[in-house]
Amino acid sequence: MLSRRNDFMIRYETLRDDLRGEILSGNIRPNEYILPENTLSQKYNLSRVSVRKVLAGLVEEGLIEKITGKGNKVVVPEDGFAIREKIKLAWFSTSYELDIVNEIIDKYKESQPFAEVELTIIPESSYMETIVGLIESDDGPDVFMVSDSQFRHLLDIEKAHLLHPYLSSRMDPQTDSYPKLYELFEYAGQQMITPFLFSPVVICYNEGLFKQAGIQERDPIRDWQALIDTAKSCTMDMDGDDRIDHYGFCFSSSSHRWPVFMLQNEGTLISDNNECNIDNVNTIEALQFCLDLMYKEQVSPIYSHGSEFMAESLFVKERVAMILSTYYFMNEFRGSTMQWNVCSVPEQRSKGTLLLGGGLGINKNSRRLKLTESFVDYMVGTEAQTLIKKRGCTIPALKRVAEDDSLLNPEIHPKNYNVFKEIMPYARTLFDLKMTKSEFDLMRDEMQLMWMNIERPQEACERIVQIINDERAILIN
Repeated sequence: MLSRRNDFMIRYETLRDDLRGEILSGNIRPNEYILPENTLSQKYNLSRVSVRKVLAGLVEEGLIEKITGKGNKVVVPEDGFAIREKIKLAWFSTSYELDIVNEIIDKYKESQPFAEVELTIIPESSYMETIVGLIESDDGPDVFMVSDSQFRHLLDIEKAHLLHPYLSSRMDPQTDSYPKLYELFEYAGQQMITPFLFSPVVICYNEGLFKQAGIQERDPIRDWQALIDTAKSCTMDMDGDDRIDHYGFCFSSSSHRWPVFMLQNEGTLISDNNECNIDNVNTIEALQFCLDLMYKEQVSPIYSHGSEFMAESLFVKERVAMILSTYYFMNEFRGSTMQWNVCSVPEQRSKGTLLLGGGLGINKNSRRLKLTESFVDYMVGTEAQTLIKKRGCTIPALKRVAEDDSLLNPEIHPKNYNVFKEIMPYARTLFDLKMTKSEFDLMRDEMQLMWMNIERPQEACERIVQIINDERAILIN
């Protein structure tokens, strides 16, 4: 009897939640009629009495009204706007998109008479831990922004089960977006998160410093040697005081930057046998090239830490002519008086760069799943994605918007904004490198002496191989 009662309650609550979700999300608009009672009865395998009880509850909420002889109609909200349900949205504090997200929320409210969005900003340093804690305490957001790194962290701490797997029907990977982008948010063969925006790693360069150095070639940094030559030309002591006034390049040891050189040299971190092999010849060559930029060629400031922000800051101050960066970080350059542009990264043995991105994750325990799914649909729809493109440099996931040149603004976007289209066919994700986020963090820590030029790449890599393979062996056993 208990099992039968539970089965009934599941069907009953599903009908109630589905109808509420369809109304609140705007899929059934004011003045439209919901399905007839007998159709709902058959669809949800419920008696007409149970269906009428659900409908009575919706009437009591003020969502529908019963029209004698016609059926049940969605009401027109009083004064044209009535708040009925609140979607809780979480975002991390350092996002350049926060102002745009607030604008998107305002637009959403205008189009949804029964819903509103409450935005909560969470410090990035503890973002995923906070999200997980809130969900597990049954006080979590309905939907939250997730970068690919944050998603990998979620997998590392074995909390993927807290996600409600969802891919918006508006985002077919083959026709509406870019297939590689979806690999950022897959787990166990399932799409867990709907992609929202993305960026490959590219080179940003200062056109004024290039011109000052006499560089006028169309593609002056096509390979590693050309990068060095260009960087040397732009590394200058302007006043003869034996101090470099601006460097040609700024290297970052961030795990979102230096692996680009490894990919260009066809290096690897993990072998096909699922063992760490960072000590392979091609990866060590790439690491040595990175070190040479600083210590041999002296075209980059000496390493101090692995933050991307340091490179971007020096670039904005026009202290370096070139940096590896992303469309996301290009938002930092808005309002700057410098002349800047972007191009694809150089190649060595082959073309290669990293693809980074962000998506919208749904809380599995959300009490308003239908409404939340509808909100995600809106976020990746034309209106919201157009605002992402018009207001900033980050690339929207919706392809027809990302490639719409009419939305480009020379005060915001670089002239070569569309270079990402050439890059996407060979861009790779951090998942392709087969390391967990915790292993990346370990590798970062173990490389510190190497980046300071106190240790050779071979020594650092051999130690990393030993540590990671030992840990993997323990997990297997």
